[in-house]
Amino acid sequence: MAELGNVDAWGSQSAQAGPRSASAGRAPRRVAASIATRRRAALPVGRRTGLILILASVAGLVMFCWPLFTTPAPDSTGHISDAPFAFVLVLPFLIAIVLTSFADGGMDSKALAMLGVLSAINAALRPLGAGMAGVETVFFLLVLAGRVFGPGFGFVLGCTSLFASALVTAGVGPWLPFQMVASAWIGLGAGLLPRRVTGRAEIAMLVAYGVVAAYVFGFLMTMFFWPFSVGPDTSVSFVPGDPLLDNLHRFLVFTVLNSSLGWDTGRAITNALAIVVIGPAVLATLRRASRRASFGARPTFSSTGQNAHNSDGMPATH
Repeated sequence: MAELGNVDAWGSQSAQAGPRSASAGRAPRRVAASIATRRRAALPVGRRTGLILILASVAGLVMFCWPLFTTPAPDSTGHISDAPFAFVLVLPFLIAIVLTSFADGGMDSKALAMLGVLSAINAALRPLGAGMAGVETVFFLLVLAGRVFGPGFGFVLGCTSLFASALVTAGVGPWLPFQMVASAWIGLGAGLLPRRVTGRAEIAMLVAYGVVAAYVFGFLMTMFFWPFSVGPDTSVSFVPGDPLLDNLHRFLVFTVLNSSLGWDTGRAITNALAIVVIGPAVLATLRRASRRASFGARPTFSSTGQNAHNSDGMPATH
């Protein structure tokens, strides 16, 4: 009987060890799933949101490039008359992106609160580089946030950051809606970067993207005023009616010859240094915040009386 008791004891121990070993076998899969989750955007883009992002980008291209296909009147400032219409064009797209993201489950009240916090931080960062040659401290956080939270969030953050920072720095003018769209594209592009890249390779990729984005932003803002501000009798002037490639060639020459290329280089260096020095810490902080907030997760309830959990397996908050 003692032997049978031992057998029963060992049998019960084996039965208890079985689930432990099975759960231990599932642990690596859980770790792999956790890593895959961190690689994905915290706020994925649904089909309707993606369609609106495409339409907004097309509208933005029209805003920047329409002078190349018409005969704009000479204007020392440029876009004075159409800037209000450009702002009115951008605003409905922003509202539509937020509303469709809510409907698609890619954004919720917590994500909207995060958007407000990051916009306020960017607005506070922008004056740190105001007045210095090309030192722009507003773009590196936009790149990192777009990387973590996805293209839709990055697009909206680019617009709201530039709008809020313009209010802080008294930078409201006909250039503002164009700056908002150009910054929105930076956040959008950061959210579309490959998700499988991690570690040091991810930082290197973000540095390269930050450098390219700095020059692209400068080119776009130079295109904002070039057709209007350069006189008609120079070798780099916009010539209405000329082939598009000829005008683009003059635009590139003008960009190289004027001082904007130096400002773009300063912006690129600022982005690269900021991403290298504090990028890893900021990425870790943003990802930790996204996991704790469980953006877009919906609570599920067990019928056995166990605690409620979100759809991503995290305990639901009450």
